[in-house]
Amino acid sequence: MKKIVVASMIVVSSLMALTNLEIANKADSVTDGFESSIAKTEMTLINASGQKSVRDLLMKTLEGENGDKTISTFLSPADVKGTKVLGWEHIDRDDDQWLYLPALKRVKRIASRNKSGSFMGSEFSYEDIGNQNSGKYTFAGEPETVILDGLECYKGARTPKDKNSGYTKQVTWVDTKDFLIQKVEYYDRKKEHLKTATFSDYRQIDGVWRVGKIDMKNHQNDKETVLIWKEDKIKAGLNSKDFDKRELKK
Repeated sequence: MKKIVVASMIVVSSLMALTNLEIANKADSVTDGFESSIAKTEMTLINASGQKSVRDLLMKTLEGENGDKTISTFLSPADVKGTKVLGWEHIDRDDDQWLYLPALKRVKRIASRNKSGSFMGSEFSYEDIGNQNSGKYTFAGEPETVILDGLECYKGARTPKDKNSGYTKQVTWVDTKDFLIQKVEYYDRKKEHLKTATFSDYRQIDGVWRVGKIDMKNHQNDKETVLIWKEDKIKAGLNSKDFDKRELKK
């Protein structure tokens, strides 16, 4: 019994030795290496009364050293079919994002100050749909080791570097075994708790961890959006040409 207690104490001491930044970097590394991906996803919008609206999307991503590139295409229903969102992430400056509206047949640039707005009526913002690379945040304080739904996690805080961010703070839970993000709390510009994202159904594809479900709950309007990955292919052979602005009108 004494040996078990001593071993447990050593583990806890080792866990607490990591900083919030080191934990965030490890969380990045376990999901890196997919090169490019093509995923079919289902987005369910749930209003305050519990009514649901389902949308299907095709999401493509290209991994990059200074940030990923993504393009999301709505496949259904008819009122959003053909709408596309292109994003170029930049670690050292504001991301570039464009929206293509098929009804108008034109491409609209999303201004940095508008990235806190709703992504196509969902509880995700345009800011949320980009890669949450650790280089886009500052980290303060020491992490706590806590239990979340029976899972041992590091609990820490991060602050977006982007002055146009809709968030003043984000609190993260990262599991201590695989360094996968389990939950994020988002605090708005008034420093009030706005939303909570829960990440689940992780699986490994060719040694790379991929999330299978994100549940975003808005505590201020009682709405919710659930994003589920139905199909997910990595190392898909995509290149930068697949993420050119001209792709939006195709």
